[in-house]
Amino acid sequence: MKTSILVFAICSFTMTSLFTSCSSSAQDLEDAEKDVVDANKDLDEANEAYLTDMENHKKITADKIATNQQSITDFNKRIIAEKKEAKAEYEEKIAELEAKNSDMKKRMEGYQAEGKEGWERFKTEFNRDMDDLDQGLKSLTGTEDEIKQ
Repeated sequence: MKTSILVFAICSFTMTSLFTSCSSSAQDLEDAEKDVVDANKDLDEANEAYLTDMENHKKITADKIATNQQSITDFNKRIIAEKKEAKAEYEEKIAELEAKNSDMKKRMEGYQAEGKEGWERFKTEFNRDMDDLDQGLKSLTGTEDEIKQ
């Protein structure tokens, strides 16, 4: 009889240990699943923010490119009355700036999503080149106030 009680006690202890460890593992699994769901949600939000930033930047850039093109068109109208030598020099410079403006547009339209880090690197480089183009246009065509006069 002592042996049966001892065997029963050992079996009970073993079953309790197994049940406890299983429920502990189940809780760990539930916690891990919750963490994965939270991480996926955070990743989705970050990707959405990245794509929104990319679309906004493309719209802003398209506006700048259109403004540059308008400045080029306006300048071409202004140089019609210039001397032949000066006109040729202006036309050459404006053709270079127009080509750069067109290239900038193609670069932006051709950009393929490469992740947030790739986008930030592209955006920084693109903005620097766009600023250089803007400065070139302003130095050739004059400030906006001068153009309107």
